[in-house]
Order: sequence, then C-alpha cells, then structure tokens
Amino acid sequence: METLDQAKKMAGERAADFVENGMVVGLGTGSTAMWAIHRLGARVQEGLNIRAIGTSRQTEELAREVHIPLVTFAEVKELDLAIDGADEVARDLSLIKGGGGALLREKLVASSARRFLVIVDQTKRVRHLGQFPLPVEVVPFGWELTQSRIEKKGCRAKLRMKKDHKETYMTDNGNYILDCDFNEILDPSSLHRDLKALPGVVETGLFIDMVYAVIESDGIDVSIEYNNPYAE
Repeated sequence: METLDQAKKMAGERAADFVENGMVVGLGTGSTAMWAIHRLGARVQEGLNIRAIGTSRQTEELAREVHIPLVTFAEVKELDLAIDGADEVARDLSLIKGGGGALLREKLVASSARRFLVIVDQTKRVRHLGQFPLPVEVVPFGWELTQSRIEKKGCRAKLRMKKDHKETYMTDNGNYILDCDFNEILDPSSLHRDLKALPGVVETGLFIDMVYAVIESDGIDVSIEYNNPYAE
C-alpha cells in the first residue's frame, strides 16, 4: 500500500475508535472517510450497536454494504459524532470541503454533531485556505449570473464537469458546483458570509469553527489536534 493510502487508512481507522456503543454517527464522503466506514462496519459485526446518517448516496451504499444501520433526520435531531475528511485544513482548523461534491450534506451532518472529527493525511495541511479551489454549490437556474457575481469577490469560478468533461456535474441535491480559485483566503468567515448572501448560492465549502479534532497521519504515525486544548 502506498504511503498516502496508508495515511488515509490509519487516520480513518483511528477516528472509528471514537465511536461508542449506542451512538448516532455522521459518515463522511471520500477516500479517507471510506476507511472509517469499513472499520465501523467491522466493529458492527463484532457487536457494536450504532446508527448512522450518510453524507452522500455513495456513502449510504457503502454503509449498507458493511451492515451499518442508517437513519434519517426525521428520526434523529442530533448526532453524537461526525467523521469526515477535508480538502484543506488551515492552522486555525478552518476547512475547505466539497472536492467530492457532497459539501451541502456534509455541512448539514457536521453542524448536527456534538463532535466533528476531521480525518486527513499530511498533505491536506496548509497555512491559509485557498490552494484547493473552493467548491460553491449553486442552483442550476441562472448559474452563469451566480458565477459572475461570485467572480466579483476576487476569484475565477469554473463550472464542475463530470470526469468525461462532456456533462455538467450534478450534486445529490440536483445542484451545480462552481470551483472557485481565490488563491489565498485570509478571512474565511467574511468570504463565507459574502458568498451565502448571493442569490443562487446554496452553500459554500468553507467549514469554520466546527471542528472538534483533526486526526492526521503521515502513513507512519497518527496525531490528534483538538480544537480545544483542554478537550477530553
């Protein structure tokens, strides 16, 4: 296994250790979150009793495959824990997420959790957010107008396409994603507020003041950085 894959596996499996019997857990989307889901599935087979909400159809399918019981927000109003990856983690533990296209559901799940664990390999750490283009979910109607208004905030915004580059990528919610190159985001909170104020913008991939802890691996060791240094 390559070092990067090993790092993702180690971070994901370490996060699964935080899950306790009886918890309701938010399950993230992406290659790192996948490892956490597989480990939780194994623990369920060993007798762990949990319920979960997935952040994408892909995640829901994987959860079913490994026999993790799924629920909806019609059944639960709060999650004990959410586990998800990130595209970038800044020094203040603000995040860019949405590279996998699930940013809206990921934010709904993370904001509903008492504790939000972020799992990453060492390549996702940055001084300031912005090296990774910021995903912004927008409604399809008038997306060109929304794109123009977003670009006036100081970026180049590109409509996300499917891998074949022939069709527009569509989220599980039926929306488009604009990948916005801001180069460097020095004030994520203000940018998030400005973008959310634009008609047509559904959600941004900026996750601010949401993280309980970041679990990071380099493929050899695992470290945990708590947002609150006095956290349990």
